[in-house]
Amino acid sequence: MSNLKYQHIIKKMTLEQKASLMSGKDFWQTQDILSLGIPSIFLADGPHGIRKQAVSSSQMGFNQGIPATCFPTEATVANSWNIELSEAVGSYLGKEAVSQNVHVLLGPGINMKRSPLCGRNFEYFSEDPYLAGKLAASYIRGVQTHGISACVKHYCAKNQEERSMSLNTIVDERALREIYLTAFEIAVKEGKTKAIMSSYNKLNGEYTNENLHIMVNILRDEWEYDGCVITDWGGSSDRVKGIKAGNELEMPSSGGETDRQIIDAIKSNELAEEQLDECVDRVLDLVLKTSQIGKTPSMPFDVAKHHRISQKMAEESIVLLKNKDDILPIKYNKKVAVIGDFAKEARYQGSGSSQVNPTILENTLECFAESGITSIGYAQGFLRNGKTQKKLVKTACELAQKADVVLLYLGLDELSEVQGLDRKDMRLPSNQIELLNTLYKVNENIVVCLSSGSAIEMPWIIKVKGLLHGYLSGQAGARALLRIISGDVNPSGKLAETYPYRYEDTPTYNHFPGKEASVEYRESVYIGYRYYDTANVNVLFPFGFGLSYTSYEYSDLKVNSEGVTFKITNTGSVPGMEIAQLYIHCQSKAIFRPYKELKGFKKVFINPGETKEITISFDDKSFRYFDIENNSWEVEESSYDILIGSSSQDIKLTDSLFITGTSKQQTYTNHSLKHYQSGQIQNVPSHEFEQLLGYPLPSPLWDRNRPLDYNDSIAQCIYAKGLVIRISFRFFQLIMWLLERTGQRKAYNFLKVSVYNMPFRALSLLTGGKISFQTVDGILLIANGHFFKGIGTILKKKQKGRNDV
Repeated sequence: MSNLKYQHIIKKMTLEQKASLMSGKDFWQTQDILSLGIPSIFLADGPHGIRKQAVSSSQMGFNQGIPATCFPTEATVANSWNIELSEAVGSYLGKEAVSQNVHVLLGPGINMKRSPLCGRNFEYFSEDPYLAGKLAASYIRGVQTHGISACVKHYCAKNQEERSMSLNTIVDERALREIYLTAFEIAVKEGKTKAIMSSYNKLNGEYTNENLHIMVNILRDEWEYDGCVITDWGGSSDRVKGIKAGNELEMPSSGGETDRQIIDAIKSNELAEEQLDECVDRVLDLVLKTSQIGKTPSMPFDVAKHHRISQKMAEESIVLLKNKDDILPIKYNKKVAVIGDFAKEARYQGSGSSQVNPTILENTLECFAESGITSIGYAQGFLRNGKTQKKLVKTACELAQKADVVLLYLGLDELSEVQGLDRKDMRLPSNQIELLNTLYKVNENIVVCLSSGSAIEMPWIIKVKGLLHGYLSGQAGARALLRIISGDVNPSGKLAETYPYRYEDTPTYNHFPGKEASVEYRESVYIGYRYYDTANVNVLFPFGFGLSYTSYEYSDLKVNSEGVTFKITNTGSVPGMEIAQLYIHCQSKAIFRPYKELKGFKKVFINPGETKEITISFDDKSFRYFDIENNSWEVEESSYDILIGSSSQDIKLTDSLFITGTSKQQTYTNHSLKHYQSGQIQNVPSHEFEQLLGYPLPSPLWDRNRPLDYNDSIAQCIYAKGLVIRISFRFFQLIMWLLERTGQRKAYNFLKVSVYNMPFRALSLLTGGKISFQTVDGILLIANGHFFKGIGTILKKKQKGRNDV
């Protein structure tokens, strides 16, 4: 115990008190022990704004929060590529958290955008781990300047929402290290995050919060992380295994259910009390350090000032994707028709746990007066629910005929990108495309203003002259977009993800979503641009792409062992901000790898005619790869092409540099990995993926022959041996089918997320123990064909929990 920070407190604690600290007090607060001076702290959702529920913290669910600034989502912020500005946003988030007595802010989210269909992509930065990690570290630094903690999530390899609480993610070690852990590594080492949230899923057969490889070997030993690990809500499977792996805090409260498991494990010598003491010490460190903010009266934040910084971030994150005939910015004497439901009711954030109740919400139609743009009117054009109404289209066309330019606001609605569900395709709703096609017949001067949190297909792009992608730009996004349309602001955002022509072109097309039991990452390290650029797949918009109202010229590249310098000149007539990107290509073919990888970037403001010299330094991640033979990071001895570009495919300057290697051992010498060597990974056969993994693939299907258990989802009741449960589940499926067929999408989504995809254990873990594990045991007995035994178990006196210790 001598290495513990709080041994003077821990030695006074009973075993029962120690166990009680390992689980929440209620849905949002940690357990307090006031007799020992240990207070509760409050945890709140907050990747892009504080969502502290206005109702009691004992209530679960996505209840409306206290008003807070709704900043642009991470998917939007990533397009700014601005580390300094993202740190400022983090600082404003931290200040608002303090004002609401929130001690741990649950964000940022830094999972990779493996597939464009992941329903939570709006909450993640990028398909690139380096960019995501750098932006996350800046967010964390900003948040934690106020004495509270950020909680980076979800650790790790959580890239699918469907069945995420029971899904087994199968990924090779090199891809795990280079793609799915690198952003977390940067968040820990550079951001110094005080808390990390473990993910729901299994990783190569073990739940992440019980996985000793990622929790102990990598996180604690290799990265020397000494902060607190918190489960995702309801994300604890085996509590004792979680403690052994150093997953300290289980959220929400289990009502004492898991306290007893910990106590029993120590009494039976299954768990050493010293291990529990280490976990208690880290929880105390988080609680006692962050609880200091509650000792002084909370100060209200400046609502208007925070709104302005939200607008600034939105302005730097909006991406100009097309500008034929320089239709943008719109000249002051042009008559503009505003069409589209999103112009009146903006789509400015995602749905789910991150949904913020904004302090202010600007409306496009109300902002026109100050924009200098002459609007001749507004037409709704389409219904948000996807249904076609010809009268709306007719009215929109009548308005468009009178205009010089049509501003057409399109996008995905609130029920299309949802926590807990994945998208079914990459398309816009058909009624929006039909509207665009009809408008094009009466007015070809169309500028689309797009709202969505992730990539979409755009076969209709040939019918528009201008395209501005606002992503989900927060409460000030409407005004920010109009300032770019009017020319008051020069667009400077660049895409943090690739836009393929069609979903079939994506590297995960054949392996997303995962089947019943598992999802296979057969593409390995080839996600996003790493795949498209290696396999020579044409894309609509490459990673890092974004247009400007001015032009830039790159010159005078100099490369040495420390990094690169080069010059950028603004050759246009208006000031602008350019994002210069450093990519590195290894000339050796001995070890398969993507053709190029992002290893640095810088955003710089340049006036017309001005030249600025840019310096980007190499770091420990510039030339490394993970050597699976040595189980270590190595540098391959080779010449490397140093590529400076304005996107991953628009390379402006090139030079080369020879780098001395750290290891002479050749990786993969005993493997036949032709698909990975070529980068053509859409159809990797099982035997080749097994060679890469080093073990046989488990079945992707549920085992129909075994009994249902805690970690099986409710969806598996279709295989229940108990007739009562099987009939009840069929009736439940019928209700869901009727809801979907009748367009009741909100109710359908709720049942799919909160019932259908939930594992049995969540019945207890997400109700604060109101449904006991004993009751869950009874339900499982009934499901497995033991009806009377199950009823008897449910009716037995509830076992003792926290209230009895």
